Amino acid sequence: MPRQRYILPIRIEELEDGRYLGRCDKLPGLNVQADSIQEVLRLAPKVARSLIAAMRAKGVPLPRRLTNARMPLRVQVLVSA
Repeated sequence: MPRQRYILPIRIEELEDGRYLGRCDKLPGLNVQADSIQEVLRLAPKVARSLIAAMRAKGVPLPRRLTNARMPLRVQVLVSA
């Protein structure tokens, strides 16, 4: 059975110390703190996979708010210019 893919909107804010915090309202517990926005975006999928795996292992139902990814995907790209 192929893995499910989910759309996880990440809200990123800059902290007082200059680091960044990414959170996802659709997957409670998905919190990623890093030195850059790029690092938050790199780490977030790994943290999400770990959270989902832990929930499944414990028999905890996934949040209903999770949205299955369907093709074609629409993504936003952050560009510094």
